[in-house]
Amino acid sequence: MDFETLFAKTPATLDEIRARVAYALERHPLCRSVQFDIVSMPRTPKGNWTISLKSVAPDALWEASDIVADIQDAYELAVAA
Repeated sequence: MDFETLFAKTPATLDEIRARVAYALERHPLCRSVQFDIVSMPRTPKGNWTISLKSVAPDALWEASDIVADIQDAYELAVAA
């Protein structure tokens, strides 16, 4: 198996990424009230989008950040046709 294929990010639309982040945050009891925005940015080796967390309770900050980091490692914003 090709090493790059194994670690390739899955392309997803903005709506798909938004839904995945919302679902993941909703599953964690401390993160259910976290609000966020998805920000598109120029393509870099680390990705082409990021999350801006809003209204995060202090006890939920680390958990929300870990959840977002995991999703950012798995998905890249698909290029619009």
